[in-house]
Amino acid sequence: MSRIGKLPIEIPAGVTINVSKENLVTVKGPLGTLTQKVDTDLEIAVEATQIVVKRPTEQKRHRAMHGLYRSLLHNMVVGVSKGYEIKLELVGVGYRAEAQNQILDLVLGLSHHTYLQIPSEVKVVAVTDKRTNPIITLNSADKQLIGHVAAKIRSFRSPEPYKGKGVKFVGEKLRRKAGKSAAKK
Repeated sequence: MSRIGKLPIEIPAGVTINVSKENLVTVKGPLGTLTQKVDTDLEIAVEATQIVVKRPTEQKRHRAMHGLYRSLLHNMVVGVSKGYEIKLELVGVGYRAEAQNQILDLVLGLSHHTYLQIPSEVKVVAVTDKRTNPIITLNSADKQLIGHVAAKIRSFRSPEPYKGKGVKFVGEKLRRKAGKSAAKK
């Protein structure tokens, strides 16, 4: 039995779960509504305060889907009740970020500004204080979408290993290299 798949998902107060006949799961909560199509072989049982995902056989495909869909449903329940937040830090001289409506304007040491249209499900805030690196904060109920947007922002200028310049996650530990001075010794 899958260690992840067999764990029940606790349903917090204020969250409602609806499972259709086609295994389309809809989760509604204070932060929004999310839907996920679940493989038709799996059975989704909604009890009073828990969701349980059951698989019919021990086939390799069923075992793989069991843990996957349990994790996706858990992420949906947490997303609509608490939400997800990702913070990105811009490290570099002259690096700036500005958010207007759902358009993120980035200055990352290139010859031009980089603009990114943020999906409406993701809230973006860019904070630039004196003598600190600019911080971009992303909030959303959808864990997959917020991770995709954060990865896209990071891909514009990923951190380089010598000085650490680029877009990095807050708290991320970068592997640094010594550079040319280490080779002369």
